[in-house]
Amino acid sequence: MDLARNAPRLASPIVELRQYTLKPGQRETLIALFDGEFVETQEATGMTVIGQFRDLDRPDLLVWLRGFEDMEARRDALTAFYGGPVWAKHRDAANATMIDSDDVLLLKPAWPSAGFDLSRLHRPSAGEAEKPFPDSGLGGIVEIEIHHLRPGTEAGFAERFRKEAAPPLAANGARLLGAFVSEHAENTFPRLPVRASENVFIAVIGFDDKAAAHAQCRAARAASPAWRAFRDATQADCTRPAETLRLTRTARSLLR
Repeated sequence: MDLARNAPRLASPIVELRQYTLKPGQRETLIALFDGEFVETQEATGMTVIGQFRDLDRPDLLVWLRGFEDMEARRDALTAFYGGPVWAKHRDAANATMIDSDDVLLLKPAWPSAGFDLSRLHRPSAGEAEKPFPDSGLGGIVEIEIHHLRPGTEAGFAERFRKEAAPPLAANGARLLGAFVSEHAENTFPRLPVRASENVFIAVIGFDDKAAAHAQCRAARAASPAWRAFRDATQADCTRPAETLRLTRTARSLLR
């Protein structure tokens, strides 16, 4: 068997997780602008717009992911986009929706195959209509778990997650879409800040469309002996309780 040929094609070794706090009632305005104007135009500079999401628990939060081949490619792509005509045309409208856009984590895959698999990603065309939100037909719920770790524990935590915590996900109907740890390289585009002092492990998990199935999967995972053993064994590695973002994708999110 040709292992290289059969290995998944992974997207973006460098990933940004971006959480934008918006002015009340402005999330749909920004989503319409983003999906309409900022997807292909960012990707034309060499980056990948991986996913855009509504936070189900916070109506004024937009969460999105974008990726780059490396830190130098990140610098070049961001320089081209934010110095280009599309951002110049739409930046005032976009910025008018925002309270804070600086909650950004810079990440890299937690193990060699932990990035987003390109063969499982698909973006609808700009002409495809989005169903009214909320709608279970939008493709299910995505959760992003953010585990805050003590320095030096990342590799051990990631390996235990891969061996002990990931199998109960699949056994209960969820999909591990990707797993990442902090990238501590120097910010190559300082115009956009990142939370450089953070030390995190992040799991991106996909669930079934229906809310009942999602709740059932979460309950089964919480009751799993393997999950409990992982949680107990890694508790000392964590500096505070994990954060969980419950998300549903926008119409043109690549990740679903």
